[in-house]
Amino acid sequence: MVASASSELGQKKFNDSYFYLKHQIIYGLSLGLIGFLAASKVYYKSYQKLATLFLLITIAGLVLIFTPLGVSAGNASRWLEIGGFVFQPSEILKITFIMYIAAWLSGKEERRTSFWGGFAPFLIISGAVSALLIFQPSTSTVAILMASALAVYFASGARVSYIVGTILFGILALLAVSYFSPYRWQRLTGFFDPETNIQGSAFHVNQAKIAIGSGGLTGVGYGQSTTKILYLPEPIGDSIFAVIGEEFGFIGSLFLISAFLFLIIKGFLLSRKIGDRFGQLLLVGFSTLIGVQAFVHIGAISGLLPPTGTPLPFISYGGTALAVFMTISGIMVNISKNLSR
Repeated sequence: MVASASSELGQKKFNDSYFYLKHQIIYGLSLGLIGFLAASKVYYKSYQKLATLFLLITIAGLVLIFTPLGVSAGNASRWLEIGGFVFQPSEILKITFIMYIAAWLSGKEERRTSFWGGFAPFLIISGAVSALLIFQPSTSTVAILMASALAVYFASGARVSYIVGTILFGILALLAVSYFSPYRWQRLTGFFDPETNIQGSAFHVNQAKIAIGSGGLTGVGYGQSTTKILYLPEPIGDSIFAVIGEEFGFIGSLFLISAFLFLIIKGFLLSRKIGDRFGQLLLVGFSTLIGVQAFVHIGAISGLLPPTGTPLPFISYGGTALAVFMTISGIMVNISKNLSR
């Protein structure tokens, strides 16, 4: 799909229709295969004692974004360049933060039941990480990561009142952040009243819906999307599901959604079979992460949610994201191989 969605863009910018495909293979797929194979071989419990160190290193990377090592694109500062290698620390955070929360909640009982001994520290670390992401800005990553962390917290046996309170507080906090950020607020207002600003904040989602609708039942055929050429913003990333919908239609889109559902449900079912709490919480966290991010991408591009700029797991262009999700899959495979240990 990256090859199809990027062909016109690659030809226009670099005189090479396969530029983005080659970049994704070299910097995403190859590193992802290494991450997958390595993670599938390393015993997952070895991460438990290293989880705090991994998280601190990732947080340091988030801070370094705001130094001369940071790389900006558009209005966002989300990348680091070290030794000529450019990557997104926020994507790596999706592994290390879930790993840290799972390891932390696998410890003392009070972390799951006590307010001051568990819930308050959870809010503090979550708030600190969220603040760093919001300043990039990367609001959708905050929502996806915190939803996954709450799922882990809930699965650990935490009080339902803590979960409900956090959700309500999180919604209010995101609304407040959006209100004081013009571009975020425009996205929200464009979502609730798309007809008022068709050429502005609502343009993206309207074009995406046209592309999906053009696909009909079976699609226009692979590589035959016309919307991606002139009208669809970010066809290789934020809008790639719209290209899938146009080229493969309702049936192809349903097949893709079913594949995501199979992966997510399988992760949850495996979490019920394992006796080790750390492995159980990792499976819940990673399965939720994949599910929530896929839902946010598909929902936003279909008009069910406000526009977010969230990539589709395993599919959208982005080397760090692909490598991270493949590494996550490797960890899940290793847990599944060690259910009886």
